Amino acid sequence: MGRRRQGEAENGKATAEAAEQVVNESRTDRLRIRAAWMYFVEQMTQNEIADVLGVGRVTIVRMLAEARARNEVKITIESELLEIVRLERALEKTFGLRQALVAPLSDPNADPIPAIAAKTGMFLSDAMKSGMRVGVGWGVTLFHTLPFISAKSLTDFSVISLLGGVGVARRVNPAEFAWRFAQIFQGDGYLMPTPAVVDSIETKIALVERCGLQEIFEMADALDAVLLSVGGIASATTFSRGGFLKEADREALLARGAVGDLLFHFYDRKGDLVDHPVNSHVMSVDVDRLRKAPIRILTSGGAEKTEALLGAMNLVAPTVLITDEESARRMLAGHAA
Repeated sequence: MGRRRQGEAENGKATAEAAEQVVNESRTDRLRIRAAWMYFVEQMTQNEIADVLGVGRVTIVRMLAEARARNEVKITIESELLEIVRLERALEKTFGLRQALVAPLSDPNADPIPAIAAKTGMFLSDAMKSGMRVGVGWGVTLFHTLPFISAKSLTDFSVISLLGGVGVARRVNPAEFAWRFAQIFQGDGYLMPTPAVVDSIETKIALVERCGLQEIFEMADALDAVLLSVGGIASATTFSRGGFLKEADREALLARGAVGDLLFHFYDRKGDLVDHPVNSHVMSVDVDRLRKAPIRILTSGGAEKTEALLGAMNLVAPTVLITDEESARRMLAGHAA
């Protein structure tokens, strides 16, 4: 029995190591193709590419040589990653992003959430570092990233929930996501123990000033990164998540040009908050504070969120966008229209 367990443990370890090797190889392949694209197609210098990718020039030289050796570079770049890289570069240039990550889909009509969640989880595994203070939003996409994030222990790592809770008990809840995200990195979690939307500005002020929430908002002034998603407005999905808004509210928001919400802040295609009471009754960190964070990660996708994503480019000006290939194409087409 002891030998069997030992053998099973060794097999499990080998499987995990093999899986990690595959992931690492995939990341290396992707980085190499990006470097080749920038060098041979965009005619960037090796130093410029090194700055964009955050690696040394010697690494770029090595990757370009390997791309040639693999016959990935001829007159054109031959790789299944070519179209993905083209979309990423187009997004980066069009919207002024520091980095765009595009998840491929097996079918144009496939649900994009699993692919976006996997891509986001892998990115966060590398991006989260000790000493960081990270503000997080909520939503189905963010919740589904959790299984794809590699757990590790980070020192002095803090996670701040940027939105109050929803009244209905369910997995996809701002507090639940923030807490589990903090646990993955063995960090401290700070929650906002209030409803996501209150009945008046007076109630909001009272909760912030008299119920100890001021500390949360002050922490949000010094965030190193924010992790956000957006909700569409074409369907009632956003509104049914907490039961805070009625159909009449949705119709009123639409009439005022709303295209989506970010932390229950409803905004239009230009990225301006719409004139509706909900935007002053929401218990979430305001957009101005979010824009102060040097790293602003936006992860979302789907046909119903195209306008919301385009508006969010102006609203919060993300530095990193993670989406799927179909959403990327729609965003580029929508921006050009």
